[in-house]
Amino acid sequence: MTSSPFRNICIYGAGALGGTIAAKLASSKEAQTKISVVARGAHLEAIRAGGISLWDAGADSPLVAQMTATADADELPPQDLVITGLKGHQLAAAVPGVAKLLHSGTRVVMILNGVPWWYFHRDRQSGHAEHRMEELDPNGDLWRLIGPERVIGCVAYQSAEVVAPGEIRLSNSGHFILGEPSGETTADIEAVAALLRQAGVKISISARIRDDIWNKLMGNAAFNPVSALTRGLMTDIMEDPALAAMVGQVMSEVKAVAEALGSQITMSIEERLERSRQIGPVRTSMLQDLLAGKALEITPMVGVIVSLGKLANVPTPISATILALITQLDRKNRQAADQATTSISSGFSVQSG
Repeated sequence: MTSSPFRNICIYGAGALGGTIAAKLASSKEAQTKISVVARGAHLEAIRAGGISLWDAGADSPLVAQMTATADADELPPQDLVITGLKGHQLAAAVPGVAKLLHSGTRVVMILNGVPWWYFHRDRQSGHAEHRMEELDPNGDLWRLIGPERVIGCVAYQSAEVVAPGEIRLSNSGHFILGEPSGETTADIEAVAALLRQAGVKISISARIRDDIWNKLMGNAAFNPVSALTRGLMTDIMEDPALAAMVGQVMSEVKAVAEALGSQITMSIEERLERSRQIGPVRTSMLQDLLAGKALEITPMVGVIVSLGKLANVPTPISATILALITQLDRKNRQAADQATTSISSGFSVQSG
């Protein structure tokens, strides 16, 4: 087997998905690669102390993988491959750190839900090639300092959750779809796919990655905000006729926007809803973040449906209503989390005095 051209590989954001990739790569037979992660807090300290413990779906014991772990990208050399495990609303703040890891030939695989900031780069489908979305890339820092020409798109179908610092549990076997923004099958994307396959990650390469982005977003744009607004699991939502109907309406709006921008959505709304009924009692990532008091991934999943609907002259009234509601919920939820943290800090101050 030909060795990988990627010797130094950094996973920037080693949460549920990023940590999964990091653990599998660090345990791979590709001995010439050096795997590092950028993480923070208790998760970082646990990785430093004992690596990442990764529980595959149905496994009796975890895969334990050791790797270099840091909170500061300055401590790492330039990387041949960077894989980001951050959510779309976290990327702008991470730009300086990611940029420090780049050399002239570095490729960047971005695992993202929703519409990515690079979406219109080399896009031949929409008629809006090189259009930039300010809401996803404030001040244009991602476009300027990382550059869409470095990016390999990635759509993840992998249920994963950090269940304790340094410990990740998978609930399905999962797979990842890679795609160059141009649609080409380049030597780089083939090398990335081969590297990940060797590490035990299920990978496919798509010539139309934007179609894959929209196909996943049909579900995410509906279930994530509705689950956060209702605190409901997937089964709760699909068993409620009114909520299931709302999910179908959102899916219809997403499908209409996608097709107006030149993407091909082959599955009908009815088929998608039926498939959703089979998923089971899953807690969405947005609901997980809500319950943890974290900022919600609103703009890439919901906000862009509304803004791209305007760009494509497609009405999105249900998505616009959900956007207003989830934005207010996010604001109030974070205020409550901040107040709780302040109260706890004040309490410790009194006790220590």
